[in-house]
Amino acid sequence: MDNPAQVPNANRREFFKAASAAILSGLAAAVPLAAGIPVFLDPLRRKSEEGGPVRVTNLEALPADGVPHKYTIISNHVDAWNRYSDVPIGAVYLRRTAGDKVEALNVVCPHAGCFVDFVPSRAGFFCPCHNSIFGLDGKIADPRSPAPRAMDSLPVEIRNGNEVWVTFQNFRAGHAGKVPVT
Repeated sequence: MDNPAQVPNANRREFFKAASAAILSGLAAAVPLAAGIPVFLDPLRRKSEEGGPVRVTNLEALPADGVPHKYTIISNHVDAWNRYSDVPIGAVYLRRTAGDKVEALNVVCPHAGCFVDFVPSRAGFFCPCHNSIFGLDGKIADPRSPAPRAMDSLPVEIRNGNEVWVTFQNFRAGHAGKVPVT
């Protein structure tokens, strides 16, 4: 029969072997995990490079009669993992008001995010999704309109005497206030 003094030592030895194996396995798994977490979370710390003024057109291209024209905004786009150069990031309606003044309106309806159309026969903008109607200035033209706010105006700069620059920004649909999309 086995010596009773040797049995506890054997159990203790097996326990230490199993515990050592578990600790070493945990350390071996922790090293790649610790290296991978910063790589996985890297996109969350990056900042977008969008938001600055973008050259859209020349002042001569806008008619002096105040009729809006739609322009695609071409700029660099950076998302969490990719960088794209000179891609469409949105669109605006530009209209020339008095002299060299230009107004810019985002083409996205503030109600549900559909694209608004300019309808010359109505002398205003119309959203085909839920029948929101806006005037030439982008303000709500029909009190029954489901849009919670006017069309989103955007800052415009005239540079070098004739270049039209717009600071493009999208805003959340369905809110009464202009909440920027980040």
